[in-house]
Amino acid sequence: MTSPDGALSGNQKRRMRSAARLYAVQALFQMEQTGQSTRQIVNEFLEHRFGATYDGSEMLDGDIALFRKLIEDAVNWQASIDQMTDRGLVAKWPIARIDPTLRALFRIAGAELTQSDTPPKVVISEFVEIARAFFADGREPKFVNAVLDHMAHAARPEAF
Repeated sequence: MTSPDGALSGNQKRRMRSAARLYAVQALFQMEQTGQSTRQIVNEFLEHRFGATYDGSEMLDGDIALFRKLIEDAVNWQASIDQMTDRGLVAKWPIARIDPTLRALFRIAGAELTQSDTPPKVVISEFVEIARAFFADGREPKFVNAVLDHMAHAARPEAF
């Protein structure tokens, strides 16, 4: 809820950041599946997803600056993020062989872990929740937690 002066509440800012992370995972997945450019996918999401209404349900507004930064950092730093992710995965399952949704999630989370000052525990918690949204009945959220914990310790050991 906004205050009388139009400022966003802390809770609303958190929801917008969470929505931006979810949209970034979806956008990166879509980029991989369709071959769209970063610019094309960012524009599509900003025009058609952020705050849009579908079948009477309103999509959340997201933190646009965070969304853009996560996408750009995930693309620009993909090789090093993938290497860090591979080290957190079981040797038989390199990132190229895992589910494309998980691959997008690890790349966006890796971008936030390596290119922002967001506390690693917040990043892990946020992306485990995103994994739950995509894989409600599976073991993937625990898997995501374990891999992101490994990645966070590697990227930001001083935070632990």
